[in-house]
Amino acid sequence: MPTETFEFQVEARQLLQLMIHSVYSNKDVFLRELVSNASDALDKLRLEKLWDDGLDADVSDLHIDIDIDREARTLTVRDNGIGMSYEEVGRLIGTIANSGTAQFLQELREARDAAGEEGLIGQFGVGFYSGFMVADEVTLLTRRAGEDRGTRWTSRGEGTYTLETVDNAPQGTSVTLHLKPADPENQLHDYTSPWKIREIIKRYSDFITWPVRMVPEKTGEGEETPEPETLNSMKALWARPRDEVSDDEYHELYKHIGHDRRDPLETIRLQAEGTFEYQALLFLPEHAPYDLFTRDFKRGLQLYVKRVLIMEECEALLPPYLRFVKGVVDAADLSLNVSREILQQDRHIEMMRRRLTKKVLSTVKDLMAKDQDRYATFWREFGTVLKEGLVTDTENRDAILAVASFASTHHDTEPTTLKQYVERMEEGQEDIYYLTGESRQSIESSPHMEAFRDRGIEVLLLTDPVDEVWADAVGEYEGKKLRSVAKGRIDLGTEGEEEADDEREKRSEEYAGLLGWMKEQLDEEIKEVRLSSRLTVSPACVVSDANDLTPALENMYRSMGQEVPRAKRILELNPDHQLVKGLNQAYKEREDRTELAGTVELLHGLAVLAEGGQPKEPARFVKLMADRMERAL
Repeated sequence: MPTETFEFQVEARQLLQLMIHSVYSNKDVFLRELVSNASDALDKLRLEKLWDDGLDADVSDLHIDIDIDREARTLTVRDNGIGMSYEEVGRLIGTIANSGTAQFLQELREARDAAGEEGLIGQFGVGFYSGFMVADEVTLLTRRAGEDRGTRWTSRGEGTYTLETVDNAPQGTSVTLHLKPADPENQLHDYTSPWKIREIIKRYSDFITWPVRMVPEKTGEGEETPEPETLNSMKALWARPRDEVSDDEYHELYKHIGHDRRDPLETIRLQAEGTFEYQALLFLPEHAPYDLFTRDFKRGLQLYVKRVLIMEECEALLPPYLRFVKGVVDAADLSLNVSREILQQDRHIEMMRRRLTKKVLSTVKDLMAKDQDRYATFWREFGTVLKEGLVTDTENRDAILAVASFASTHHDTEPTTLKQYVERMEEGQEDIYYLTGESRQSIESSPHMEAFRDRGIEVLLLTDPVDEVWADAVGEYEGKKLRSVAKGRIDLGTEGEEEADDEREKRSEEYAGLLGWMKEQLDEEIKEVRLSSRLTVSPACVVSDANDLTPALENMYRSMGQEVPRAKRILELNPDHQLVKGLNQAYKEREDRTELAGTVELLHGLAVLAEGGQPKEPARFVKLMADRMERAL
């Protein structure tokens, strides 16, 4: 049959022009696509041979070859798989027949981020065309298994292609790329360089079932051609039986994909079967990376489809609060046409995300129950980020609370869980008490802790910035309200409730004048002055109203660009403190209270300082303090 020339359909010409003019920022993916196509061809031949034992095809050494010719500037990817007939070449390669081409072209034009582009290139029929990103001309030679004659397809991507029948073509398919002229200033994309080919195969196709071989270049004239070098490991650890994989092999894989020199803390395997099959191999690191909380932190699992890497960092497979988890997910039926936007809406991806999340949390729970040392390491490194899920993932909130632990006044060094806290609660105690701050030391020194310390009531000591947010969002645990000891009124109860009520009423009457006058003096700063039931040592403290945001939470929201009104605080006085008693006596005895006003301002400033804040006018506060100290000498 003579050589025939055909014209590409309109949409195919548009696609070729986009390829040729480098719409893709990462050209390396062309080799991933060609190797993936070759791997599929080998899979199909193996299956067809199983179905038809009489098929005249050699399946004794199925493999993929990569040949480089530096002088001719050609790169050839060859397989001995199922191959294609003349009609199949015209239908599958000469045209883009699927009905989604127009939509794909639109997405292709709009794609700008490299990861999205890499995903879009996987569209059926497009993987082959990706060769035109790096080649001026592409030649395909193929023979279908069981047929006598082969087919050659050739095109320069300029609107036409040729087809011809050839004799003596080997079984399978070879794609030869006549590479574009070399760019001396960009050696990173020299596809005649063996190290570059090794790098691409290792990155994208390391776990393909079939060997990917490359014949090394000769080192001198007259030397024999070296033995082919196998570039991929073919070790898809997640697909091998558990008892056939050693811990060392798991650890080496983690170090490779996690870019970590240490062994992982825990290895997690998951295999889902049924209508949608996939396998996952995940790792919990032993140490948090230095940039875990930075905006540029790269998160996500490696996503494979039939052992071909489709996306290096698939963020959709795990929620952001599990961004420290490393690993791979290999799906059997997922389309190669996956951009980041498509992944967000894919129900299979959502199914995997939900199950992987639950699997990670259940693994942490097992660590907590079986190995306290390793759990302690995990929580020390990743507890802060995991607690983000208490705010963002209501579906798994209970599971996160079950594996969370916190510092507490119950023990100086060992953390406690909410379950353990509830089990230790005093009879009649209705709330779980906590206090937030920059450090354990600063929290324990807070005036808000005095009555709790005297009564021996346990308080959780929360020192992470996220604690302010999740405690407010969660609200309760097993019917017990989570309550900040720095918010609202605190009534811990005492023996003889009636007598205590009578005493509080008498004191309120005794201090009523002072409290009202102090409110007038501090009106710009506070909303109320009242007597305190939480102070036993300090003269005063400032607290937030029960439904108000704390200053720390206000600052956190503002740092995220959210405008929130600044809430006035409440000043509480300790009626048993000599300073407060003296102030009340002076208020009653003096008509000129100018000097007392300065004392009130100092008292409020000291209360603000005690909780880690800063007086509104630090210079004025210092001057008032210096004046008082001078008079005392």
